Amino acid sequence: MSQQVFPTKANLMNTKKSLRLAKLGYDLMDRKRNILVREMMSLIDKAKDVQKNIGQVYEKAYAALRSADLSLGDCSRFAGAIPIGDDLKIDYRSVMGVEIPTVEQVEEKSDVSFFGFEQTNSAFDEACVLFGQVKKLTAELAEIENSVCRLADAVKKTQKRSNALSNIMIPRLEETVRYITDALEEKEREDFSRLKITKKSKN
Repeated sequence: MSQQVFPTKANLMNTKKSLRLAKLGYDLMDRKRNILVREMMSLIDKAKDVQKNIGQVYEKAYAALRSADLSLGDCSRFAGAIPIGDDLKIDYRSVMGVEIPTVEQVEEKSDVSFFGFEQTNSAFDEACVLFGQVKKLTAELAEIENSVCRLADAVKKTQKRSNALSNIMIPRLEETVRYITDALEEKEREDFSRLKITKKSKN
């Protein structure tokens, strides 16, 4: 690149300005990457806790369902009375320009019952409550995993751009600055020598 730039003071000033901007861009990319990595690591830790909890709740929920099946017979006949849930609200928040989802579960009215109390028992009620918790934890886990995937992709892109600035653009601009500076200094020395020779010839 340096060989293609004509060594003038204007080009030197422009190249130095580009170099400053490239270094500033690298610093910003580095900060962005660090913030994204910190956010991603905190979500990964959170995901581990949710996965642990959801596993425990699943075990309890299926145990309650088995108990209900033993005492009531096949509980699947009650499933048709429960409507498909539409109580999840998805929004987005921005982390350094990366849009990551936030899943909010709208609270259902506690006094709403979709099956008759005379036909069920406490084991069935417990299974319903536990599977409600599973649903909530599943939505939370889906939010976290999707967020981690988006952040990981953003970190990868940011790292790629940061590497391009650090390993290609900045060294290339620094080389161009050196080339122009050396060429201008050489020209100044030649002009100074020519001026001395001219003065001597006049004397």
